[in-house]
Amino acid sequence: MIAGVRAPLIALLLLTGAASSRAADPAAPQYPDGARFFAANCAVCHGAAGAGQPALAPPLLSNPARYAALPEGRRQLVLTVLYGMFGDITVDQKHFNFKMTEFSSQNDASLAAVLNFVVFDLAHAPSAAPPIAPEEIAAGRATPMDGAAVREHRASVLASLGGG
Repeated sequence: MIAGVRAPLIALLLLTGAASSRAADPAAPQYPDGARFFAANCAVCHGAAGAGQPALAPPLLSNPARYAALPEGRRQLVLTVLYGMFGDITVDQKHFNFKMTEFSSQNDASLAAVLNFVVFDLAHAPSAAPPIAPEEIAAGRATPMDGAAVREHRASVLASLGGG
């Protein structure tokens, strides 16, 4: 009888241990809702890991973390997802001339989640930077602009950061 209980008990312990090791997995995203949004809407151009694609879309592994530390940088992130961006930009010494779609039809919580995924899970911003709040997305909606204006705002943010 003990042998009959022992096998299910061992299986239960193994399953529980596997589940807890998955929960502690450092590769698991901090922002899983943002990860799902990114996979469904952004990865096709920026790549699943945010490394970008040559001649198509820039990488998201450096600038978003830098932007998250500054109020105007945070605003840049918000404006980019709300209104898209188009035109010539340089990221990590690589040239891109692209048109990023706008996501203004998405709700504020979803956009904040995807930005937090990009900033913290992909770009590894320092924990001192606060997460982007849905209220920041709502504030960005107060100043609609086109993708060219978003690109111009980006240039001023990069200048304040010393280039990029």
